[in-house]
Amino acid sequence: MLLELLTRFNTEILPLLYKILFVFSPIYVPFILIYVAIVLYVRMVQLKYLSKQKPVLLEIKIPKDIQKSPLAMEIIFGAMQQSGAANYTEAYIDGKVQGWFSLELVSIEGQVHFYVWSSEKKYKNLLEAQIYAQYPTVEIYEVPTEKDYVKQFIYDINKFSMWGLQFGLTKADIYPIKTYVDYSLDADQKDEYRIDPMTAVLEYLGSATKGQQIWIQILIKKHGKEDLKSFRWTKKDDWRKAARDEIKKIKIGSMFDKEPDKVNAADVVKAKETVKFPNMTKGQTETIAAIERGISKLAFDTCIRGFYISEKDLFNPVYISGLIGSMRQYSSNSLNGFKLQTKTDVGDPFKDASTIFPFLKKVIDRKKAVLVGKMYDAYRLRSFFYPPYQNYKQNAFVLNTEELATIYHFPGNVSATPTLAKIASKKSEPPPNLPIKN
Repeated sequence: MLLELLTRFNTEILPLLYKILFVFSPIYVPFILIYVAIVLYVRMVQLKYLSKQKPVLLEIKIPKDIQKSPLAMEIIFGAMQQSGAANYTEAYIDGKVQGWFSLELVSIEGQVHFYVWSSEKKYKNLLEAQIYAQYPTVEIYEVPTEKDYVKQFIYDINKFSMWGLQFGLTKADIYPIKTYVDYSLDADQKDEYRIDPMTAVLEYLGSATKGQQIWIQILIKKHGKEDLKSFRWTKKDDWRKAARDEIKKIKIGSMFDKEPDKVNAADVVKAKETVKFPNMTKGQTETIAAIERGISKLAFDTCIRGFYISEKDLFNPVYISGLIGSMRQYSSNSLNGFKLQTKTDVGDPFKDASTIFPFLKKVIDRKKAVLVGKMYDAYRLRSFFYPPYQNYKQNAFVLNTEELATIYHFPGNVSATPTLAKIASKKSEPPPNLPIKN
């Protein structure tokens, strides 16, 4: 019976499909070619625009006595909400794109550094002004292009081992992660009672030894509605609408004892037709409050990458586990958290197969080398939102300023990491007459 069906499909149905595709090809082929041409053209003008920009890398050296909460960092992130093309000419002729930024935590043989990178040098003065306004005792240095740590490191596959990853979220991005507010860092406390979740990351970075480096990169770009000016064929609402819809589902689900993802259209209609009111648990109430607090803040499209680099004879797999777990303290079982999304490694089934078929080991090594090379190049170029590594291996997720300030801020006395370079002297004020114009 099956053989007869296959024979009939090959002799009757398949030739008919070929004929239909051939007959209608003058109709659909031009549309396909036009679409491909537009995509390639947009990519070309964007790359041309990006090639003309001069990025800037700033290193921030912090004092020992910072007492401000991460809320100060939220204000700095507000200055990073940069818009893109104002009209179609700028978008499709000039190729103008939104400015984006990279927040970087780097350990060079255990010495921990804070960096802020901007896609365009015109944002340098604005960033300095905002940082000094909130943290007047820090010192900011512009890193020369040739001294950029990613350029100083030369990857030699025979000398170094590299392992990279990109994080994703465990739930939809409308659910917030565990933030500094949940750790009570928004309230004044004595240092001995303060718990800064970022300390775990700094301790991990400081544990690197000679011949080892750990890089963490947080790429951010203003999140908002997207349309043709953003190179989208259809309009896309921002995350706030999805968040409001989720809140409605939680409320309706509490009426019928259902999870939000199990709520259907019939439940919505039934809730409207009855006089039944939400009967939410404490957890549901707290979830709604967390979502509402999240959407009240500015939001960014985000990508988080990490690399563990080591000389081959010093490579220690424990540091890979540490890199994966470096974001675990921001996770909440009832809300959101970070997970390993993309890695520069092959899956376990391939590794298991290579133990049976040894010839596969060379194939796996070549595959790993390609994955490492591409992610390393994407990291080095700080590329994710636009070509050449647009949406590399995954889509961006949304984090608001409170979430970003939780995972990247300047710690004070609460951080006792010995390898975190801190300024011994205290400045009374930031440099006078600091320019703020682009």
